[in-house]
Amino acid sequence: MLDVGVIQQRLSGGMVGRDIRLHKAVTSTNEVLKELVKEGVPEGTVVIADEQTAGHGRLRKRWFSPPGVNVYASVLFRPAIPLREVPGFSFIASLAVADTIALEGLRPAIKWPNDVLVDRKKVAGSLVECASSGKKVEYVILGVGVNVNVTPAALRAALGDAARAAGSLGQAAGREIDRNVFAANFLNLLDRWASVFAVQGPAPVLDAWRDRDILSGRRVQVRGEGESYDGRVLGVDREGYLVLRDPRGARRRVLTGEIRIAD
Repeated sequence: MLDVGVIQQRLSGGMVGRDIRLHKAVTSTNEVLKELVKEGVPEGTVVIADEQTAGHGRLRKRWFSPPGVNVYASVLFRPAIPLREVPGFSFIASLAVADTIALEGLRPAIKWPNDVLVDRKKVAGSLVECASSGKKVEYVILGVGVNVNVTPAALRAALGDAARAAGSLGQAAGREIDRNVFAANFLNLLDRWASVFAVQGPAPVLDAWRDRDILSGRRVQVRGEGESYDGRVLGVDREGYLVLRDPRGARRRVLTGEIRIAD
């Protein structure tokens, strides 16, 4: 079972995780944390749940969140950054997840903007939500869902054909993963990447993210931004946009939409 005491014992003493709220079941950890923000909880507050009944990722896509097997967590940040840098800041979530997975002896990769894959199967995703006043960022919530020990059978039953693209860390590792250890490692690494961003700016975060990226140089199809179109991925820019060149040779910047690998 998830245990706040066990998780906190393994924390490095940074800002993230000084206040952890553990719930048995919630609609989504992001929604709970947004309500806590209204109460004035401090930066670094964490909401973890054993189950989500309405978990979702980008584009409101459902995130299968069964009880007792995975990690669902949201963390509050109040970064002193302009609004345009929030997408790039959010990369610290997928970096922290990827680095935590690597500690389990697995080889993760990141697919823009927030999918983390192992053995070409999606095992985790993150969701960024923020509030602003004008161009000033009031807060950023980074939520993650990680398939830790969910079984292939459970994924097939819940997702149908889509389960072919999904996996879990336990499945990839061939053993059960300790969720308390995983959660603590993730919070420590998220705190570390947040500190890197705060002290050094976005450059080292983007460099590390690019090292784990699987899309650069690939041909992809972009959907969900009105017209659908193909393009060759050039990389990501300083503000977290995916940059690609379309068949006419024009450069395009993508911030929303669904990306499908086409080669």
